[in-house]
Amino acid sequence: MLSFILSLVALIVGYLIYGRFVERIFGPDENRPTPAVSMADGVDYIVMPSWKVFMIQFLNIAGTGPIFGAIMGAWYGPSAYLWIVFGCIFAGAVHDFFCGMLSVRHKGANLPELVGIYLGNGAKKVMMVFSVILLLMVGVVFVYSPALILKDYWGTALIWVIIIFIYYILATLLPIDKIIGRFYPIFAFALLFMALALMVMLFVKMPAIPEIWSNLEASNLNQPASLLGADSYIAKNPLFPCLFLTIACGAISGFHGTQSPLMARCISNEKMGRPVFYGSMITEGVVALIWATVSSYFFYYGGWREVVDAQTVNAFLSQASSGDGKTLVQYFTAPNVVENVCTGWLGLFGGILSVFGVVAAPITSGDTAFRSARLIIADTLHLEQKSISKRLVIALPLFLVALGLLVWQMEDKDGFNKLWQWFGWSNQTLAVFTLWTETVYLVRHKKNFWITLIPALFMTAVCSTFLFISPMAAGLDHTISYISGGIVLIIAIVWFSRWYRKYTQSNR
Repeated sequence: MLSFILSLVALIVGYLIYGRFVERIFGPDENRPTPAVSMADGVDYIVMPSWKVFMIQFLNIAGTGPIFGAIMGAWYGPSAYLWIVFGCIFAGAVHDFFCGMLSVRHKGANLPELVGIYLGNGAKKVMMVFSVILLLMVGVVFVYSPALILKDYWGTALIWVIIIFIYYILATLLPIDKIIGRFYPIFAFALLFMALALMVMLFVKMPAIPEIWSNLEASNLNQPASLLGADSYIAKNPLFPCLFLTIACGAISGFHGTQSPLMARCISNEKMGRPVFYGSMITEGVVALIWATVSSYFFYYGGWREVVDAQTVNAFLSQASSGDGKTLVQYFTAPNVVENVCTGWLGLFGGILSVFGVVAAPITSGDTAFRSARLIIADTLHLEQKSISKRLVIALPLFLVALGLLVWQMEDKDGFNKLWQWFGWSNQTLAVFTLWTETVYLVRHKKNFWITLIPALFMTAVCSTFLFISPMAAGLDHTISYISGGIVLIIAIVWFSRWYRKYTQSNR
């Protein structure tokens, strides 16, 4: 538990110290009118209270990412703590803050527009297509995962998929304050309650979990490594780069760059930037940290025996002893872990409210994903969005494509895992483009660009190496993949150095 406590303190201190440092570099102007004030349209540009903007931003970026990602990231052991803490403070929160504040400074511009301003029109076109594809994947992924949880309480997965899709259509088309502004704060409270309740239970139980400095094999006291199954998973998906794609929303996520402009169109003062954009990311990091800790106990110290009913435990052990059954990481999927831990630790009421939070989070990220896609396409085609007919012209094709993806995912037995992995790569690749955009902005305004350059270079290496090493992509030998990823990193460094030298010489 000491690693968890230290990581929790580090996130809080990171917000108070590094967050303020980043804010000073940008230099928010509280007297400068924000787009919500100067461009109010009653649909997307609407002034909302700061607490409500924070809650909506948090829920928009959260989804199942900091929960499911942290659960799967826990298979890599305590190294997940380091990525959540350092990734969140020095990469994710910086990424979100600058993206949100640049949108504020550019009349609520969406991510592809910002990329076009600082990286060129060609990059803007690529980002427009890339962003819409990612947002469609987000919408599809975040339909199916809550449906799988809700079907255990009533109905079937298909019924819940239909209900969620109907909600998506309404939330995408109606003004932002009609559904999102009214219900998101309630959903965000449910998600935060779940995380807080689990954190309290962690301190009450003080379970033995692997520490950052511990040996995982020695830590695995309650089941052999062969029963756990994490070794075979990590062999196929090595820590670098796969950990940094598995835990995305809890550390850094390109999807956040598509969501921050939504709230950039709703804040009334630039001083709200740090608590809304940087603070939401830190809060999400705390949620991811809690779930990584709970999952470490669940998998490595046999916590699953405590929260899973006896019949399921016996069934798993029986099939595992036969030698041809599933391992722990295969048998207990991320949704299974959520349901079992919440109901096992928090009882009926706490379990229902906690699962409600886990269900609401992905659904509300999905609807804002479709809303963001609508706005990106509308801005690209210069279509006004005050009339609902113009909104339908864009939204209807989006939902038809998403429906096709969803049908494929449900028919393919491994469809969810395939879509999730490509979503993870696409998500972090989007973050790479955003970080480079922010770096160019800082260079042009003669500010400290190292705070975004270092994360940009690191994530460039992560995403390029994944393409070389993943069986779903090139599937090259690990050594060759790492060398190839290193070459891409060197190219990125050389490209930036040449551009920086040329730019500074021409602007002396």
